[in-house]
Amino acid sequence: MARFCITGSAGFIGSSLARYLVSQGHEVIGIDNLITGRLENLQDVRDEMEFHCLDVRDRDSVTPLLKGVDVVFHEAALPSVPKSILDPVASHGANIEGTFALLLAARDAGVRRVVYAASSSAYGESPSLPKHEEMPTSPISPYAVQKLAGEHYMQSFARVYGMETVSLRYFNVFGPYQAADSPYSGVLAKFITGMLAQTAPTIYGDGSQSRDFTYIDNVIAANMLAASAAANSVSGKVYNVACGQRYSLLETCNLLMPITGYQCQPIFAAARNGDIQHSMADISKARRDLGYEPSVSFEEGLRKTVAWYSQNDGAANRPAVSIAI
Repeated sequence: MARFCITGSAGFIGSSLARYLVSQGHEVIGIDNLITGRLENLQDVRDEMEFHCLDVRDRDSVTPLLKGVDVVFHEAALPSVPKSILDPVASHGANIEGTFALLLAARDAGVRRVVYAASSSAYGESPSLPKHEEMPTSPISPYAVQKLAGEHYMQSFARVYGMETVSLRYFNVFGPYQAADSPYSGVLAKFITGMLAQTAPTIYGDGSQSRDFTYIDNVIAANMLAASAAANSVSGKVYNVACGQRYSLLETCNLLMPITGYQCQPIFAAARNGDIQHSMADISKARRDLGYEPSVSFEEGLRKTVAWYSQNDGAANRPAVSIAI
C-alpha cells in the first residue's frame, strides 16, 4: 500500500483517480480549493480518504500534508482555453503559480515523484499529425502556454533537485463525473447531456475539427503506470496520453445519435478563438516507456459515458468541472 496525494481531487479526473486508488487499498490525501471541483464527486469515497479544502499555492499548509507521500498526482488547474482567454490572470495564477508552489512543497516534503497533468494544447495549430513529443510546441491560448510552462518546471525540478517527475499530455479526456453545465465544459459532456435531454448540440465551427478523445479509464491507467515506472526510464519526460485515433465533431454526433436516441441535427455557431482544428496523438513513446495501451475505445467510452449520465440525471446540472478541448 502506497501513500498518494491528488491535487484537484474533487474535479473530474482527480476524483476518478481518488476512486481508483481507494479501491486498490491505498492511502489517499485530496487537496482542492473547490473553485471548480465538487465534493459530490467524492461522496462515495469521502470517508475512505483524507480531504483538505486548500489552494495548492498555500505552501505553508500544503507542505506538511505531503510528508510521507510517495507520489503526487497534480491535477489541480483552471482547465479551459476559453476561460484563459477571458481571464488570463486567474488562469495564470492557478496553472503556473499553483504548479510552481506545488513543486516547492513536494521538494521540501521529500516526495518521491510528481505526475503532472499536462495538455495536448501545447502542440498548437501545427498541421502535422499525429502529434509526437519530440515535435516543436506552439501553444496558442494562455491556457496552453501555462500548461507547457508547467512541463518545463517539471523537467527543471527533475534536473536541478533530483525530484522524479513525469508529465502526461492529456488529449480530450471524457467520461463519468465530467459536468456539462458551463460554457467551459468538455464538448462530449455537453453533447451527451444535451442529446439525452433532446436538445440540439452546438458545434463551434463547421464540425470538421477533430480530436483524439480519450476515455477516463485510459487516463487513470496512464497515471498509475507513470507513478510506478522506473525513474531512469521516465523521470523528466513527457508522454502523450490518448487513443491514437481522431474523430470529427460531426462524426461524434453521428456516433452518439443511436446511443442517446437523439435524431435531430446539431446547431452551428462561430468558431471559438484559441481552439485548434485537428488533434491526434502518437502514443508509441508511452507504449515503449510506460507500457501504456488504451483499453477502452472511443465508441465503448461513449456508451459507458452515456449510460452513466442516463443513470445520474442531475449530474449535468451541478457546478461545472471543466476540461479544455
